[in-house]
Amino acid sequence: METLLRQLGRIPGALMIVPLFLGAVVASLTPGVLELGSFTTALFKSGLPALIGLFFFCVGAQIDVRAAVPAVEKGIVLLLAKYGIAVLFGLFVAFVMPDGTLWGLLPLAIIAAMSNSNGSLFVALTSEFGNKTDKGAISVLSINDGPFLTMIALGAAGLAEFPMAALLAAILPMLIGFILGNTSPTARKFLAPGEKLIIPFAAFAIGAGINFSVLLSSGAMGILLGLMTVVFSGGAAMLALYLWHVLRRHPRPTRNMVAGAAEASTAGNAIATPAALAMIDPSLEPIVGIASAQVATAVVCTAFTMPFFVAWLASWQRRNGISPEAEEAYYEGRPLPVMKAHPAE
Repeated sequence: METLLRQLGRIPGALMIVPLFLGAVVASLTPGVLELGSFTTALFKSGLPALIGLFFFCVGAQIDVRAAVPAVEKGIVLLLAKYGIAVLFGLFVAFVMPDGTLWGLLPLAIIAAMSNSNGSLFVALTSEFGNKTDKGAISVLSINDGPFLTMIALGAAGLAEFPMAALLAAILPMLIGFILGNTSPTARKFLAPGEKLIIPFAAFAIGAGINFSVLLSSGAMGILLGLMTVVFSGGAAMLALYLWHVLRRHPRPTRNMVAGAAEASTAGNAIATPAALAMIDPSLEPIVGIASAQVATAVVCTAFTMPFFVAWLASWQRRNGISPEAEEAYYEGRPLPVMKAHPAE
């Protein structure tokens, strides 16, 4: 079993993807197992609201508002760019496309996937290819975890009904966790394991509500969604970051855009967004399975393709005399490191 778990752990987004698919398999082949009642049904199927609520509580506790000014600014720029492009695409599909979908790709899935990002992958990639301000931006980018931003977009556009009381009820666990985590380091440390511990159980419960045939058919569109996230979400984040550098009059060698490319992913917890929103607006229930499947496929797709995108950008920047080291030196008031520009320039 240990060997099997290690092999499964190599799958991108395994903590969310594997339990979700197992839940879908069990629900499709032996649904009676999940209907035994008592703790079995509560844990593996009907207890999803409690699991998601606890997950968002733990996530909120890990959002740190204390960071250096450049890191906060960079995080805000990336957050607005990623969210903006997600909402733009989602609403375009909802209101302009004839049937309100893009070849079966749902607006709910588009906004949920493109507005969310894999924080662990972001930190890992910015640690390897970026600098301190790149990594520090995660303190702001953590806001896009969970269904909150997707809920705002769909509610404002009239695509779903979210009463204020229901909206508050949905975000209150994360807000309480946020306050608790930022006022008590002990509480933050205590709740940190829950961010990962709860994911596989919530994922299985989500999968238990998905028919496996839906994953095979509608989930295929998630590949398109994943590529859209990498190209358009990453592209928008990079462009916004470049404009921020220009407006702040940063020297050309410091205009590092690695953090923008590293934001071009979909986090595994985004798979829970359709189910979370359907708990508030039951009219979304019929599309939860399809939307979850599309987001799940996008998670895997971005996890495979986005790291190559970041590595290419880091290499391109260095060939053109731009580096994270130069940016960091500039903020710290040190002389910029001398880099040889690409011969073509």
